[in-house]
Amino acid sequence: MPYELILRLGVFLGLFVLFALSERYAPRRPLTARVAARWLTNWAFVLLDTITLRLMAVVLPLLAVGAALDAGQRGLGLLNQIDLPGWVEVQLAILLLDLAIWAQHLITHKVPLFWRFHRVHHADADMDVTTAIRFHPVEIAASMLLKIGLVYLLGPSALAVVLFEILLNGTALFNHANIALSARADRIIRTFLVTPDMHRVHHSVHRHEHDSNFGFALSLWDRLFRTYRAEPEGGHAGMRVGLNGSDQHPSELGWSLLLPFRK
Repeated sequence: MPYELILRLGVFLGLFVLFALSERYAPRRPLTARVAARWLTNWAFVLLDTITLRLMAVVLPLLAVGAALDAGQRGLGLLNQIDLPGWVEVQLAILLLDLAIWAQHLITHKVPLFWRFHRVHHADADMDVTTAIRFHPVEIAASMLLKIGLVYLLGPSALAVVLFEILLNGTALFNHANIALSARADRIIRTFLVTPDMHRVHHSVHRHEHDSNFGFALSLWDRLFRTYRAEPEGGHAGMRVGLNGSDQHPSELGWSLLLPFRK
């Protein structure tokens, strides 16, 4: 799609700046680790992940949006087999893709091999807007392969895929941000979307808490599948995020990249 990359990048950078400024002037919790070191490492992951996807594009010329265009031309996928109004198809595709990402997230917690790589995301000693971009390149590559498969299976339009990517990236930045919302605002927003307080429970050091609230965008799935936890046991002010025993190491890029290969 023309200008797809520019649109996605523009929305991402705009929201990143908005949430970064919001958590600077209205933080929910004090940060414990050095901000400069954390941000440098987390942005380094963005660079490595981007290189990984560019290399994948050489071997697999059709990434998610390209796969949607190809599936549409070939008539592949569920949604290409049924005749729906365009606006209905887009909404249904976004709903199904979000469900699939929720399921993928749950699997990364339940399957030990996948957890090895996903715990790089959870290792962050604090939780702020940059935590949303902290993912190991191997997990990013595996996630893209899954997304390509889903696109061929579901057959969404390229427009639906682009809108879903924007929604997913935007809500991930929002629900990882260290911003203070009023109790009323949080209650209203989490009826539909995952809020920072809701997702922070998922980043608890306690396994029974971080095995909950798997949603990135819609809060529906955790309620439906009974993985929803409203609050951490110790309250948001007193809870710890990250992994037990990791201390300040997650701020080191080398340590973070090698974490999946440690016991």
